[in-house]
Amino acid sequence: MKQKILPYLLLAPMILVMGVLVFYPIAATFSYSLKKWKLTAPNDIRFIGMNNYKSILTAKSTWYSLQNTLFLLLLVVVATTVLGVLLSLFLNVSVRGSGLLLAIAVLPWALPPYVNGILWRFIFHPGYGFLNKVLLKFGLVEAPVEWLSSRWTLLLVVAVVVVWRSIPFMALVCMAGRQSIPHELYEAARIDGGNGFGIFRRITLPLMLPFLAIGITSTSVSAINIFDEIIALSGYGDLGKNILVESYLTTFTFLDFGKGSAVTYLVMFLAALLGVFYLRSLNKEVEY
Repeated sequence: MKQKILPYLLLAPMILVMGVLVFYPIAATFSYSLKKWKLTAPNDIRFIGMNNYKSILTAKSTWYSLQNTLFLLLLVVVATTVLGVLLSLFLNVSVRGSGLLLAIAVLPWALPPYVNGILWRFIFHPGYGFLNKVLLKFGLVEAPVEWLSSRWTLLLVVAVVVVWRSIPFMALVCMAGRQSIPHELYEAARIDGGNGFGIFRRITLPLMLPFLAIGITSTSVSAINIFDEIIALSGYGDLGKNILVESYLTTFTFLDFGKGSAVTYLVMFLAALLGVFYLRSLNKEVEY
């Protein structure tokens, strides 16, 4: 009897913490999303069912934010995957100073997202930005480019910042996958006359796919939850807002906790879909 109860007793503290910090907020947010709850009308709080969800799904602002979210998701995932794999191959060398190179490569990932946004804002600033000074010096442009004043260039800059922050994690995951591949496979491939690209295409890439799936899924979740970089680059304006900024503005600027909770649940639903693939990738076995 004690052996049956002991595992549950050991798990009880973590279950309590998860219940208070995860499950209760999820349930409370869902209950808010089913109510008309505006702080500007505190005496008019009532249950309205799925009307908040209908309202946000038919609003142009929501679809505008969703378009921005999907655009950022596509750019960030593709660029992070390609550059992360290339960086992992570059860092997977045993030379003097390789540890220092690895530490430098991880630095963007270690910095807070808002700090990354501020650093890149100075680079893309139209007046005294580093990029405009370089372009003007080499005569590539005749006037400073307003990088942060149009929708698509702003989103492109946001994607660059997020990619710069996400590449180190992707590279570390891919490098772990590369180092887990038995060296004997490469020796056998070279004996059979395989060249560098052929070995990468037929051995390295297929055996790295489970690790690559973990990195892509984690990067996708990060791309959906972009917030600090957008705020650091453009503030709380409508130009570059994604679905997470839409949730924040609805809740804390317009003080509509009902609709804001519904938008939050939309964000959570998108992240949960990717989380399922993430968990499946973790449990996937690799056969050599």
